[in-house]
Amino acid sequence: MTAIEYAETVVIGAGQQGCGTAAALQELGRDALVLERAEIGQAWAHERWDSLLVGSGNRSVRFPGWDYDGDDIDGFMSGRELADHLRRYAKERELRVREHTPVRQVECPPDADDRDDVRFRTHLAAGGVVESRNLVAAVGGYAAPRVPGLASAIDPAVRQLHSRDYRNPGSLPDGAVLVVGAGISGQQIADELVDAGRAVFLSVGRHRAWPRRYRGRGLHEWMFALALYEDFVTVGAGGTSVLPGLPVTAVRDKSGDLNLATLAAKGVVLVGSARAVDGGSLLLEDNVVAVAEESARSFREATDLIDTRIRQRGFVAPEEHPAPVVDMDRIAGFGERLDLARHRVTSIVWCTGFGPDYRILPAHVLDEHGAPLQQKGLLGALPGLYYAGLPDGNSLAPVAISASVENGRFIARQIHIDHVLRSGTSASVITP
Repeated sequence: MTAIEYAETVVIGAGQQGCGTAAALQELGRDALVLERAEIGQAWAHERWDSLLVGSGNRSVRFPGWDYDGDDIDGFMSGRELADHLRRYAKERELRVREHTPVRQVECPPDADDRDDVRFRTHLAAGGVVESRNLVAAVGGYAAPRVPGLASAIDPAVRQLHSRDYRNPGSLPDGAVLVVGAGISGQQIADELVDAGRAVFLSVGRHRAWPRRYRGRGLHEWMFALALYEDFVTVGAGGTSVLPGLPVTAVRDKSGDLNLATLAAKGVVLVGSARAVDGGSLLLEDNVVAVAEESARSFREATDLIDTRIRQRGFVAPEEHPAPVVDMDRIAGFGERLDLARHRVTSIVWCTGFGPDYRILPAHVLDEHGAPLQQKGLLGALPGLYYAGLPDGNSLAPVAISASVENGRFIARQIHIDHVLRSGTSASVITP
């Protein structure tokens, strides 16, 4: 007989969003059980490269009722350090997290109504069912690595791996490395490889570039002081065209900027976006200069916006002449073909992002592409179904680490309101 247990709210995923939601519910005296397929902070601890630095900085590492408590608030911790912070938080808050408990499928009883205690049945991969009134899917939008279809046409002698599986330069075979993608992962990995003495080619893609420091302060400090966060995390902010890849603001040596120009200065060969395979060659768009110019424009817009806010507020900050820029003199076109054998490319690291994976949920709460049907990135298509860590329209704010506070407390308030109204008491639905 299948073992059945009950929790008022089941949270799937023990990353920062799942733990944040469970803690916010705890603040309101509501019960939650967090189910985690592996370990708390699994992706940060075990599914990223060893030298990864958290681009949003230590200041952003905050959860409900807990702010960063280290001695380097303007620094950038590693992914593993972030996982350690999250585990310590879960332990100190005594969150009910069940690790190594993958979920097989979530079922919605067809006859459930608004008054029922059981609106969801979560079937565990190892057997057993957890029934609940509420379900929070906190698996985010970064569960499934994306690799373009053209990868299958590349010579099998070339080792291919996604950034999720890359660990360090020593884990790759000798020879040149092609890194595909110029977002945070692509640039950080290319930087690490060239510093290790490897010959590196970087296939560029559209992204933004920002200065690491400007006018005597770190970028994230200016974002906090000048209330610039929404401006910087909204795709296409400032009237620019959409640049989906976030910029790199964390560097291992804590000096200078990391962008296409600084990589080129180190010896990284910039090549165009990959579009097809022809025999032993990768066919490319001839777009290196255009991509660099667009990212350089976003760099200038960032410094201009800081200048404008400083002037509007009447703050005093040292001028910086000349203002930092992406050095376009370092940028050159490559052409439309990269012969992998001739350039001795023995491995490719696909830094081409991730997609969501919500196949554990019932099909009727997903769209035709398997993405959640939701409102404002938090409310699901069924009463009692919530999402933590989904983008909201053109803003990346809901997926940020610090968003675990706002997301968790919003979901917790909704669950609290549901409890108060269903109980029929005269208690206020407004929480402190």
